[in-house]
Amino acid sequence: MAVQLNHTIVWCTDQKRSSAFLADMLGLPPPKQFAHFDVVDLDNGISVDFADHKPPIAVQHYAFLVSDDVFDAGMAKIRAQGLGFWADPARSKPGEINNHWGGRGVYFEDPDGHFLELITKPYGNPEDL
Repeated sequence: MAVQLNHTIVWCTDQKRSSAFLADMLGLPPPKQFAHFDVVDLDNGISVDFADHKPPIAVQHYAFLVSDDVFDAGMAKIRAQGLGFWADPARSKPGEINNHWGGRGVYFEDPDGHFLELITKPYGNPEDL
């Protein structure tokens, strides 16, 4: 068997709020309960499992490869909610998206400050940027 990522756990201050936020931003079904986790199932068999944790929360980065339609819907939600967004992880290009490798990408924060990224094309050769 090849090695595959099966799930990851996201620590947050309110797992119901954070899991619902991610599911909504990605246009996925509502989270389901598994043990003490709120679980967002992704289309490739991987789940993002949310669990409450007392502050401070160590901020992480999660990138999601999405279709153009999901990207457009996500950007509409980002704008409708008045969320800040950036074209780059350094946050030096606020209010912009990137067009790396012929796709589109954007960075934004979830309710606990985790840095989420939507991309429509997988990363390629950095020299091709």
